[in-house]
Amino acid sequence: MSLYLVATPIGNKDDLSLRGLEILQSAELIILEERKEGSAFLRSHGISDKDYEQLNEHSTTEDLQRLLGFCKSKKVALITDCGTPGFADPGANLVRLCRDQKIEVHSLPGASSLMTLLSLSGQRIDAFTFRGFLSAENELRKKQWLELSKNKGAIILMDTPYRLQKTLTEIAEHFSTRKVLIGIDLTQETEQVIESLAHKLPGQIPIKKAEFILLIYPA
Repeated sequence: MSLYLVATPIGNKDDLSLRGLEILQSAELIILEERKEGSAFLRSHGISDKDYEQLNEHSTTEDLQRLLGFCKSKKVALITDCGTPGFADPGANLVRLCRDQKIEVHSLPGASSLMTLLSLSGQRIDAFTFRGFLSAENELRKKQWLELSKNKGAIILMDTPYRLQKTLTEIAEHFSTRKVLIGIDLTQETEQVIESLAHKLPGQIPIKKAEFILLIYPA
């Protein structure tokens, strides 16, 4: 029948759009990234009487086919733990299957950590490289950093909260004299936005674990 990609807040739960809330309230099925986080978010908006399914990096081909079956017969909403489904996200696989089967897919825009950080930069950045998450495997990660270090343009990247300090150390090593803007816990009460030369960042941010996104300014 249809699949709705509903962007969810990156921190503050009240950043959900009115249209997003309406779709979640009227959906016959909601697909979550993680059941605990997703159901808690929905309850915070008074939504607790829905059927839930799960889609994340552990989902199999069989799981996707089963979810596709629901999209053929129901009004289905897809959300992630935060941000827009389908962008740097396993939801893209379901979107592709739906498009191949001529099932309508609608995207509801909303909060974005990427656009939030760019808006805070105070610079007009017309082009940038979105690198997303680097590999967790050390040798491959080193190669990725070396490749990135050749890029003289603006770069945006993120990583898991527990690799915050590791990422700061690596940026200091590979982009020592470049200016960096980091957003930590954006839109939350603990939000921090820090702009600094890369080699100074590790000493300025003692936090061990937090949600973050980084902008490396052009050389």
